[in-house]
Amino acid sequence: MRDLQFDDMHLFTRVVELGTLSAVARERDVPVSQVSRALVRIEQACGARLIHRSTHGLSPTAEGQTFRDYCRRMIGTLDELEGEFATRSREPRGTVRVAASTVIAQYQLVPSLPSLAARHPLLRVDLQVGDSIVDMAREGIDIAIRTANTLPETVVARQIGTLGRGLYAAPSYVAAHGLPRNPGELAGHTLITNNNVTMLNQWPFRIRGKASVYAAEGRWRTNDTNMGATMVLQGLGIGRLATLVGDALVRQQLLVPVLEKYVDAKPVAVYAVTAGARHRLPKIKACIEHWAEWFRQPPAAPAAP
Repeated sequence: MRDLQFDDMHLFTRVVELGTLSAVARERDVPVSQVSRALVRIEQACGARLIHRSTHGLSPTAEGQTFRDYCRRMIGTLDELEGEFATRSREPRGTVRVAASTVIAQYQLVPSLPSLAARHPLLRVDLQVGDSIVDMAREGIDIAIRTANTLPETVVARQIGTLGRGLYAAPSYVAAHGLPRNPGELAGHTLITNNNVTMLNQWPFRIRGKASVYAAEGRWRTNDTNMGATMVLQGLGIGRLATLVGDALVRQQLLVPVLEKYVDAKPVAVYAVTAGARHRLPKIKACIEHWAEWFRQPPAAPAAP
C-alpha cells in the first residue's frame, strides 16, 4: 500500500463518485483500459476487493468505502498543504472548476476573466455551463455559482451578489399582440418558459400589496435561460429574464418591460458555493474574492443576436 501515489487515491475517489470507468477515462482523457489497470493495481496494493462490478455499474465494497474515506482525507490534506505553500508564495495557482448558469457565465463570469488573469496570472478557470444544479463531488466542481433562498447545511456558501428577474417582450411582439394590462391577461398571450428549471415558471407578482404567483405555461419552451432571452428578442412571446440581461436590452430599445408595476422583482441572492473546507484553498478563495468585487459592478451590456 505504501507504493500507492496521491494520483491513485484521486483516481479511486473519482471511480466511486462517477460510478463507471468510462466516465473517469473521459475526465482524464485516457483509455478505459488504463483506468481499469490502475484500479486492479490499487486493489492488489490494498490486498482487498474495493469495488463491486456489475451490469449496473460500479459500487464500493465495505473495504472500498473505508479506503475512499481515507483517500478523501489525504487528498484534502494535500490540498491544504498546497494551499499553505501557495499562501506563503502569495500567488494562487492551479485550475478551478466552476459551474454556473448560462446567463451568469456569459454576462458576469466571462467578462471578469481578463481582470482575474491580470490579478492572478497562474490561475486557470474551467467553466461548466448549464442551468441544472450540479453534483459538485460527482462532477469535480470547486465552485458552483447558484441563486437560492436557502442552501444545504453541507456546503459553504458566500453571497457574492444578487439577481433580479422581470418580464419582457420584443417591440415586434408588442406591435402584433399588445401588452397585458394585468397578470390575469397573461393567459391570452404567448409565453416563453423553462422546461428544465420549473421553478422559473412560477412568476411572482404583487397585486394591491399582496403576493401572488402565476404558473406560466409556455407555447415555446427551452432548457437554457440564455436561449429563452434569444426567443424573447425574436418576438416569439413574453418571457421572464434576468434583469441584468433584460434591463440592458430595454436601454438598447431591443425589449420592453411587461407588467412592470406588478412584477415582484425582489432579487434573490447569488452564492459562491464550495464543498467542505475547500473554500480555504488560495486558488478558490482568490476566485470568490474577485467575483464578490466584480458582481458589485454594473454588468456588461449584452449584444443582440
